[in-house]
Amino acid sequence: MSIKTWDEIRTAYQVARLGTVSGAADVLGVHHATVIRHIDALEGQLGVKLFQRHARGYTATEAGTDLLQVAQATDDQFIQLAGRIRGRGASVTGELVVTSIAMLSPLLNPVMIRFQRDHPGLIVRFLTDDRVFRLEYGEAHVAIRAGAAPEGGDNVVQPFVHDRFALYGSKDYLALNGAPESDEDLANHKFVVADGMDSKAPFFRWLFDRVPQASLSFRATDGRVMRDAIQMGAGLGFLSSYEARLLPDLVQVMPPRPEWRAQLWLVTHVDLHRTMKVQSFLAYLKDAAKSWPLE
Repeated sequence: MSIKTWDEIRTAYQVARLGTVSGAADVLGVHHATVIRHIDALEGQLGVKLFQRHARGYTATEAGTDLLQVAQATDDQFIQLAGRIRGRGASVTGELVVTSIAMLSPLLNPVMIRFQRDHPGLIVRFLTDDRVFRLEYGEAHVAIRAGAAPEGGDNVVQPFVHDRFALYGSKDYLALNGAPESDEDLANHKFVVADGMDSKAPFFRWLFDRVPQASLSFRATDGRVMRDAIQMGAGLGFLSSYEARLLPDLVQVMPPRPEWRAQLWLVTHVDLHRTMKVQSFLAYLKDAAKSWPLE
């Protein structure tokens, strides 16, 4: 298979995955006309139609599905190989890819910026997408994850720090509605929460057991959106105590409780765990965390 043919297969794979030419073009960093040309060339070379074209986009045919299953496996292997190559070596250079939840950025950003200054030329990529990045495929070097201990994959999992959460409200909300006087009074208030009752955050599980669903009146999938909604008076909500210190307009209406505390974990893949880059960053991060205002 030539490099040109692989480029065409890779293009078709992205079209099948995303369902549109424009989406594939954005991911691949090419013009949409290039995507169409690659698909036409591949279909001409194979003598079969790989996609059904329709108003909403492209849907893979049976032949297209067969080809794209092979393309996905091959693409995953290339990603895995590239990630391992980037992480190897006896120097702190190239890319350092860290993934975590966005709400930790006030703590993590200063650490990564200082680490980058100590290692000129290092490129830092901080990924905060909702999905879990696959360390086994080289999508990240270090993951900071919350909740139960991560399982699955050939990963090295280390307990990191505990994050304390308390219940907060804006001054405007409290002026209109007052503060809850007890756990039983919570049902009389509105709350900003994660969208979906399956959240594994301990404070949300605690809350969901105590208030009617009607009280969960503002729901979002991004922690930053929830933080902004709490600030703007949409309802009461849980925030990390360190994050709330940066938001002077918020008032703590219930202090942190042990059952609301979230465990954070450091996760690395076994193939990259012992590289100088990963070990240097982990040591730097652990040392910085000693002064974090969490406990």
